Amino acid sequence: MRARIVVLPGDGIGPEVTAEAVKVLCAVATVRGHVLSFEEAPFGAAALSAGLPPLPDATLEACRRADAVLLGAVGGPEWDGLPPDRRPEAGLLALRRELRLYANLRPIRAFGGVAAASPLRPETLEGTDFLIVRELTGGLYFGEPRGRTTTDGQRAAVDTLVYCEEEIRRVARVAFEAARLRRGRVTSVDKANVLHSSQLWREVVSEVAKDYPEVTLDHMLVDSAAMQMVLRPTAFDVLVTENMFGDILSDLGAGLVGSLGLLPSASLGATGPSLYEPVHGTAPDIAGRGLANPTGAILSAALLLRHALRLPEEAALVEAAAERALAGGSRTADLAGGGSSLSTAAFGDRVVALLA
Repeated sequence: MRARIVVLPGDGIGPEVTAEAVKVLCAVATVRGHVLSFEEAPFGAAALSAGLPPLPDATLEACRRADAVLLGAVGGPEWDGLPPDRRPEAGLLALRRELRLYANLRPIRAFGGVAAASPLRPETLEGTDFLIVRELTGGLYFGEPRGRTTTDGQRAAVDTLVYCEEEIRRVARVAFEAARLRRGRVTSVDKANVLHSSQLWREVVSEVAKDYPEVTLDHMLVDSAAMQMVLRPTAFDVLVTENMFGDILSDLGAGLVGSLGLLPSASLGATGPSLYEPVHGTAPDIAGRGLANPTGAILSAALLLRHALRLPEEAALVEAAAERALAGGSRTADLAGGGSSLSTAAFGDRVVALLA
């Protein structure tokens, strides 16, 4: 296979972890006889620092022409004072919108050998393996009207939570299709006891479920889902939920398994290139110091192989190598608990060695 991947290293630790993901992609391509080409483009705070918008037109066009997009991380505290449309995160929202990426996949899995990093008891965590499917282009992050006003000296702000049934239906289908290949259970998460949008969400997901009689559907309120993720994480298979709830629950899931640095994500649309990124942020306090955990970025590269390039065997090779590295005691600083640790690049080297 020949494929072209646009790399958006982004901000903070983004360039460091993305470099390791590219290193692993090059290694597995060599092992399996594929030809991958990579093009870097400015994005987020890196673009702003160059006097460009957070999503430059040239970057967007490069992404549209690519087979897949690999992103490091975006954002930084020095940009927090800017208007929302000029912050680095605006570039990410715009990229999702322009590429029509409506479903975000976030696997939550407990890795062997790192249970001590989790706040959960080992017997509670063991066997945790579920997938969060998050709707990505609707809800509070995109609804209109939105903004701030001042009336008679009083400041006010409004964000609008809106969903139409087709937005719900298409992401629900992604969840049910995923469940068919897993353990056959979908948990739809909402706040239907309060929100009209959640009531519609529950109705539409229930309608979609009729097309998947082999998959069991249950509904759960978001507060209860958060509690059950902590108390019984092994009870879940596939969770599907709206944009903001998915954002919050997926970070909670990352905390359960011990580190935000461990987990990947994939953002998919109906057509065109898809986006792959670790779930962590830019971590500016450790940027440039070789302390970042590249596992999430490496596993995001595995998702890229599986979903964008349709190379499931290569994806499995990368995942197995990363898991063997962790199980064998390879640790970055976030997992070392004060003990000896590997640098970001050394961990990537270890994964590459295990690919062979």
